[in-house]
Amino acid sequence: MNRREFIGGIASLVLYRHADPIANSEVGRWAAGELEKAIRARGFSGKLRVIAAGGLRGTKQPESFRIAAHQKAAAFVVQAINERGLVYGLLEIADIVRYERDPMAALLGIKPVIQTPANRVRSITRLFASDVEDKTWFNDREMWPEYLTMLATNRFNRFSLALGMGYDFIRQVTDAYFLFPYPFLLNVPGYNVRVPQLPLAEQASNFAALRYIAQQTVERGLDFQLGLWMHGYQWIDSPNANYTIEGLTKETHAAYCRDALRLLLQKCPEISGVTFRVHGESGVEEGSYDFWKTVFDGVATCGRQVEIDLHPKGMTPEMLAIGVATKQPFRVSPKFWAEHMGMPYHQADIREVERQKPGKDGGALMKYSAGSRSFLRYGYGDLLGADRKWNVMFRIWPGTQRLLLWGDPEAAAQYSRAFRFCGSDGVEICEPLSFKGRRGSGIAGDRCAYLDKTLRPRWDWQKYEYGTRVWGLLLYDPDCEASVWRRYLDHHFGEAAVACEKALSQASKILPIVTTAYGPSAANNLYWPEMYLNQSMVDAEHPGPYTDALAPKVFGNASAFDPQLFATADETADGAANGRYSPLDVAQWLEEHAKAALRYLEEAKKSDRAEFRRLAVDVRIQAGLGLFFADKFRSAVLYHVFEKTGNRGSLLQAIDLYKKARAAWADLAATAKPVYVADVTVGEHPQLRGHWADRLAAIDADIQALEHQLGGAKEMAVPTFLERAAIVADHAAATGYKRGTALEIGLKTEAARQVRLWYRHVDQAERFVAVQMVARADGYRAVIPGEYTASEFAVQYYFEVRGENSVGLYPGFEHGATPYFVVQPWHESA
Repeated sequence: MNRREFIGGIASLVLYRHADPIANSEVGRWAAGELEKAIRARGFSGKLRVIAAGGLRGTKQPESFRIAAHQKAAAFVVQAINERGLVYGLLEIADIVRYERDPMAALLGIKPVIQTPANRVRSITRLFASDVEDKTWFNDREMWPEYLTMLATNRFNRFSLALGMGYDFIRQVTDAYFLFPYPFLLNVPGYNVRVPQLPLAEQASNFAALRYIAQQTVERGLDFQLGLWMHGYQWIDSPNANYTIEGLTKETHAAYCRDALRLLLQKCPEISGVTFRVHGESGVEEGSYDFWKTVFDGVATCGRQVEIDLHPKGMTPEMLAIGVATKQPFRVSPKFWAEHMGMPYHQADIREVERQKPGKDGGALMKYSAGSRSFLRYGYGDLLGADRKWNVMFRIWPGTQRLLLWGDPEAAAQYSRAFRFCGSDGVEICEPLSFKGRRGSGIAGDRCAYLDKTLRPRWDWQKYEYGTRVWGLLLYDPDCEASVWRRYLDHHFGEAAVACEKALSQASKILPIVTTAYGPSAANNLYWPEMYLNQSMVDAEHPGPYTDALAPKVFGNASAFDPQLFATADETADGAANGRYSPLDVAQWLEEHAKAALRYLEEAKKSDRAEFRRLAVDVRIQAGLGLFFADKFRSAVLYHVFEKTGNRGSLLQAIDLYKKARAAWADLAATAKPVYVADVTVGEHPQLRGHWADRLAAIDADIQALEHQLGGAKEMAVPTFLERAAIVADHAAATGYKRGTALEIGLKTEAARQVRLWYRHVDQAERFVAVQMVARADGYRAVIPGEYTASEFAVQYYFEVRGENSVGLYPGFEHGATPYFVVQPWHESA
């Protein structure tokens, strides 16, 4: 064995098996060095011996590892199937040393089981969006090692740096730094493409920083992904752009991009994958297949394998075929819940405005995205067929929550399982603060937007370290032992750790529920529920930013992001919910989570530490958001009853509830006022900047609009609504089916008057089919015909169960995170 002693007189060793290529790899030795640093920092004086070794038996799954006590050698053995698995094992011991009160006891308590990853891709993206706010972290040589070590410790396996993502169209550009990335990084022989406002020294510095980031990423065993989101080079209607591109023409555009990309991959060999936006928002017209063939050739001819990852909005079969033809690793990464973060399952259906628009393709920039392929704008579309020749990974966009803390272990485990949907590979998460300062709205200073300077961390990501920890650990293993994430809380919060965990967990459920049930816009640059710009219940003529909603564009008619399972306020008042979850159901969930969050926060032992105060204020703000939306949802249902009937009692109750919602918003705004700056910017428009206090005026105006209608109201009884029932049922889902054969579905349930089966292919271009189930002695039966199962797509389904005075869905959310069943077709050889 090779022997390595720790300095400083600490009787602790890391031993490597002689000639073991995994244990003696560069990344393995780096991880051992991190363990050394943790021991030094802790001043750990006990005898700790760690044997690092490959040769893990019992699994063939990459990134697996096992930690066990070795009694004879009086040591702990880390065995791994590959280098990355060894990194995770050694960093787990380092984490225990760093945070546990009694590291030896904690190590002895580790169950000697093989740990394997649930998701093949566990990625996080950091966006460069602001010349003002992002240059500092991009060039910070001290930050990157700490940040990337944190990601590796939390078992992320990919880091993605996104360039050119700040604009979704290249119109009215002001801040163009890295927008068309290549000339900001290098000169390409044979071309005179340049950024005239960029000094050559800064171009060289940019490439050096990129190379440093890539090297530091790979040194820690992570893959380095580079996002090249913009390939347009001519800014439209942009007289105030700070940077422009010169030296390119339409004729040289594709060839330059190919050669620049090839050169970039050759000069930075640490880049293992490239992400492209290939729809019209890339600045290149949809259907420009020759252009993308040429660009992808830069990857195919760089001299090594590099993954091509395509953002699939507007994706056509022709574009997919081009990706497959490169012979490079090929992945497609659709959005998860549009540009937001919904509840931890895949929406059963997409909004009406995103549905397929056959025959509407045109010659515009968004030829397919706004036409026959519109169902791929904000979901997985038709990408999940069993016969697909590409891998699929989901991407969580940062529309729902960007600033406030998130940390919900229960939901993270549910998300983790959801990202394996129909054989998918995993997820890429856009970091908190994504798009901060984009489109010229950057403000120099603290990126976390703290007015209270005592709350500012040294580096912005440190505020979100616990949430990142929860994500990473549970994406790796949704059944992860709670002690693994809790040791961080114990270290920072002591006796308050459990209460803090529960408070943040409850608060973190609120905004994803809001997003799921209420989707006035799928775009993150129009809808920001975290700092919500109020949508009127009354004024459909002035919808504000909520332009991609169905008419009338008012709050009560705004579609859910999953309209198959969630009804609008207007539909609920009309009695047309049909078993779907109503805003009244959602209001109850939100109120329960908000009150629980505040209750747990009260239980926590108060502390003057910045970590606690940051958590406490963000929990209070999110709880306030939950109470606001709960009462606004209730108010909207009653207001629509008034619209239908003229019922004065309904209108009075709607006004009272709206005022109660307003009071909750005023409280959270007051909580945020001394903590956050007056102008938090994630874009240039009013809905993307400002402060919670700014939003009160619109709420007050809408309440007054309701009050003005009292004069024409009539005295009537306030109606009641159909009761939701928690369905008790018995259903055994099939393990699979042969394509082209009928699939029989059965359900046993008591006290049902009728049962409907809703089913659909796992293809968002299609709609659900509903059939009445037949009552038999052994329960209810329905058949999905063989013509339907002949598809390459799996079948998803659920049940609507009606009693005498109640209705409910099965499985619904009362029986787990996924409210439907999915059955896969068997392979043809089976």
